[in-house]
This record gives sequence, structure tokens and C-alpha cells, in this order.
Amino acid sequence: MIVYIAEKPSLGRAIATGFEGRQQKRDGYIELDNGDCVTWCIGHLLEQAEPDKYDAAYSKWSLQHLPIVPDKWQLVPKKNTQKQLTVVKRLLKSATHIVNAGDPDREGQLLVDEVITFCGVKAAIIENAGRLLINDLNTSAVKKALQNMRANREFLGLSISALARSRADWLYGLNLTRAYTLLGQRGGYQGVLSVGRVQTPVLGLVVRRDQEISHFVSKPFFEVIATLETANKTSFTAKWQPSKACEPYQDEEGRVLSRKLAQTVVSKTQGQKATVTDYKVSNKQSPPPLPYSLSVLQIDASKRFNLSPKMVLDICQSLYEKHQLITYPRSDSRYLPKEQFAQAAKVLSAIKSNVPSFISDVDNANPKLKSKAWDDSKVDAHHAIIPTNRTKALARLSADEAKIYQLIATQYVMQFYGPHLYQEQGAKVDIAGGEFIAKGKTTKELGWLALTKNDNNKAEVVLPSLTKGQPLQCTDSQLVEKQTSPPKHFTEATLLAAMTGIARYVHNSEIKKILKDTDGLGTEATRASIIDLLFKRQFMQKVGKEIHATDTGKALINALPSETTHPDMTAIWEANLDKIAHKQMRYEAFMLPLTESITQLINNSQQLDTSQFAGLKSSQPAGKKGWGKRRGGFKKKV
Repeated sequence: MIVYIAEKPSLGRAIATGFEGRQQKRDGYIELDNGDCVTWCIGHLLEQAEPDKYDAAYSKWSLQHLPIVPDKWQLVPKKNTQKQLTVVKRLLKSATHIVNAGDPDREGQLLVDEVITFCGVKAAIIENAGRLLINDLNTSAVKKALQNMRANREFLGLSISALARSRADWLYGLNLTRAYTLLGQRGGYQGVLSVGRVQTPVLGLVVRRDQEISHFVSKPFFEVIATLETANKTSFTAKWQPSKACEPYQDEEGRVLSRKLAQTVVSKTQGQKATVTDYKVSNKQSPPPLPYSLSVLQIDASKRFNLSPKMVLDICQSLYEKHQLITYPRSDSRYLPKEQFAQAAKVLSAIKSNVPSFISDVDNANPKLKSKAWDDSKVDAHHAIIPTNRTKALARLSADEAKIYQLIATQYVMQFYGPHLYQEQGAKVDIAGGEFIAKGKTTKELGWLALTKNDNNKAEVVLPSLTKGQPLQCTDSQLVEKQTSPPKHFTEATLLAAMTGIARYVHNSEIKKILKDTDGLGTEATRASIIDLLFKRQFMQKVGKEIHATDTGKALINALPSETTHPDMTAIWEANLDKIAHKQMRYEAFMLPLTESITQLINNSQQLDTSQFAGLKSSQPAGKKGWGKRRGGFKKKV
């Protein structure tokens, strides 16, 4: 008997549609016509054991117990899904072959693998287990996935990587949360000060941004704009470029801070003759943007519709599981397998049927045009989020579901439009010995940009045709005063962008180089929940669209060692976890140094001045029963 184990009931039911013949719905599984069975987890059926499972003394939080490092790790059944675990275990006892049908990502791989191991499946059966990778819940796609089964052992590295991440998060979050909560109590704070290897650096980004803004002092700076005229009276403007001699009067970004200097340039150039010293015309093109990964979709949806990352993820799950209108949403990929290109005409037809306003857009698309999105070398377990070929009236979707579907559909249709073609003009002009620069841009063909509707209404600046050495006249020269502005507070969109592009916030050049090849802080599946968690724990708050750190959030970041609040350490974790997934690093090589660093952090924390926690209010009172087990915030995804 073959037993297929899906991650969720919805995926299990979808898998069953890929088989012919009569089927029987049983309690917790579906029996196929040939006697094989499709069963499922309900998310995680197992969880890391609480500390008191290792030693009853750990039920009481105490600094002398720290760090808590299990000698032999234990998983325990989750109480609310224990019944389903019993069903899966019973089926596995009779299985002659098993198939891991978890979601096509790191967590989905481990989620099923750990159940198989926990249930005591024989080593020979585990060795020959299959791996079913499903990105689309529609029957035709499921049947195709069933025909392209892979060996589960191919994903052993991915599973070990997920295991290392799960255990590392437990060690780091549990030990540092207990340590700083107890230290906070010494200072008079009665809540939980949760620490996580991802959530804390994210909070650190917000706290430091708030500090930059509060300490910012605005300064005036000055530009000079010249109006130039050709012999045939065609006018254009050019901006003064300060010479090396002006450096003492400039800030680190090259802005001129001296009004007197800028005014001198105005006086010297006003009404003077000018000469074109260089003129270039370049024909350029920009290809269509790649289809969405989850993070890029969340960022776009937040900017356009003011939807939180968590809301976007929930909407995507509904579009995937309930409506089957999009492919697997928790994807970090923006590429598609080449074999998917054969489905393009059907997918475009479905989009046209689902969204009547897209009819002309789809009709003008070229389904034979293949963008750079189709690249097998950049696709593994899952691919970019795209529409499926399923048809369903948008009226049956909620307003937000319809918005997200149309956003995903637009990005897909763009792949069948040509590049945006444009011409750039650049001129350098000498006026009384000073260099001025003018830039222009002219669209030749909109290409995919035609689908951005109202996003391309910016007026283009077009330079006249010039030649090197051509004489001009400076008819006007004006001083423009501006003010330096502070960085902006994070919004959910910009904070999510910061998490995905975390290399920008790292100063160490070697680490920055490493991070450019990683996915940043957290994973596609966890980033939204991390931001949401920091709000729930009242370490951050929203002021309009802006995100501000609370007093408690600021106090925690100021109390913690610098390395725990910056992204360097945790982003290197992600790089190492990726190495484990690709079998370039061993599990022990990751875990041993981590355990040693946690011990050092715990030891160093004893020197903390705890008075900074005095007077802070908490919504998480420490005296409640059960606080010692669950209020510390060391869940796997934190």
C-alpha cells in the first residue's frame, strides 16, 4: 500500500483528484480505488518538547539553568492534532511505500519527514520514499506532478536544514528570552521580553531608524539650474556639477552647503555663452519584471492597497487552496520551469475569462513570446506565483482576493509583452568654466509598460538634438534652495523590503557579499508573521502607515548586545542553512558554534544595568499561570 502524506487536508483532497476510480472518504484520509491512501498532516502534528520534558526543574524560569541545551532532542504530539497523528501512524504501519507530499519548501519537507521518523517507519521504506512536489492544486497539474515524482532522499539536505533552523531557533529564542525576561524583572518590568534570531534584528532596524529620525538636524543645501537656448530658440535646463575645488563646501553626499558659493555660480553664468562639451544618445530597453515571489507581492500589495503582509499571505492561501486560482504562494522564486510555457495559452485564456477588463490586454499579448522568467536553472522545488488555468468569476471572490489575483495576473501577462524601448539623451555643457549636465528620455515603445495603466503618466524630459562644440546661450541661471530630509519611518512594505534586501543594512563588506546571494532575514513563509508578532508583543506600533518602536521595544534593543540586534548574525545563519540544504555544510558545523555563542551571550548578560526597564508598562503580566511555558516566545517560526 502506498501512503501519500500531504501537509494539509486541502492538499490531500487535491492529490486524490489526480487518481481515477472510486474513492472512499475515511476519517482523516482518502482510500483510493487500488487500496492506496492519501492522508495529511494539519500543519505541524509535532512540536519541540517544552524544557520541562527534559528536566522538571526547567518549568520554573531561573538564570542558573541557562543555557538549556538538550542532549537528545524530543518531539511531542500537538494536543489539538493528536487524533490525526494517530490516523497517519496507523496507515504508515501498513505502508509498503510512502510519499512525502508536504508543501514544496523547507518547512514542508521537514514537517512530513519528522512525522515519518516519529512514527517509526522502517529504514528501508524511508530510503525509498517518494517526493511529490505540487505547485498547483488543479487536477491536471496534480496528475502531471504525480507523473514526475522524485526521490525523497534528494531533499535530505533541505530537511536537515529545516531541522537545524527549528532547533537553533528554539535554543536561541528560549534561552535569551528567559535570560532577558528575568533581568527585566530585576529592573521592575513584569512582562516577557522575547528575543528571537529574526524578530530582534527586525525590531533593531525599526529602533535605529526611529533614533536616526529623532536625532536628525535638517540643513539647507543649494543647487544651480541653468536655462540654455539653441540658435533656433529651443530651450532646456541643465544642473550644475560642483568641481573638486568645491569639496570643502559639500556634505558626504556631494550636496553644496554654501549659499555664497552657489550664488557666485549664478552670477558667473547668468547671460553667458555656453558650449556643448559632450552629447550622447543611447537606445535602451527594459525587460518585463519577473513574476512574483511572495515577498515582492506583499511589498507591491502593501504599497498599492495598504494590505499588511499577513493579510496578503492569508489572501494568497485562500486563492491557492479554496479557489485554486494561483499556484503555491509561499514561494521565494521569481522564475518558471520551461515546461510551464506550454500552458501559457491556457493560463492567458483563463485570465481573460476571469477578468473581463483584461480582455484587450490578453488579446494584445503574444503567447509565443518567452521572457527570461522561464529558466530551469533557477527553479527547484517551487516556482514563481502565477495564475492557474482555472476559470472562476471574480464576483465569487472578496474585494481583496480580486485585487491580489489581478496583481498576480498582470505580472504574468507582462511576460508576453515586448521590452519597454526608450532613448536616453545626455549632454555636458560648459558655462563660464563650470560644468552643467542635462538629461532627457524618450519612449519609443511602451512594451510591457502599457499594462501599468496609470503608473506611466510622468511627463518625459526631451533634449533637443545637439552636437559636440555647439554654441548655446545661458538665458537664465537660478539658485534653488532645498532642505536635507531625515530618513522615513518604516512602513510594512519598506520593512518587508528591508528584510528581503538585508545586505543594505550590513556594514561588513565580506558579510555583505555573502548576503547578496541569500534570501535575507526570515523566509517567505515567516516574514509576515514576524512583523505581526512584533505588533502583538507591543514592541512596535503603527502611527498611520508608519511603524514606530514602543518604549519597551527601544529598551529591549538598547539592553541587548549589539550582535543580537543587527542582521549580520542571523543572515549568516540563513546563508549557512542554505549550505546545509545544498550539502555544503554539516549539521554539527552549524549547531556547535551556535551553542557556544548562546552560552557566551548568557554569561555576558549578567553585567546588564537593569534600571532601564523601570517604569515600563506591560500587557503580558508575568504572574499568570502557564507563563513559564508559553509566554517566552520561542515558537519555531519566531
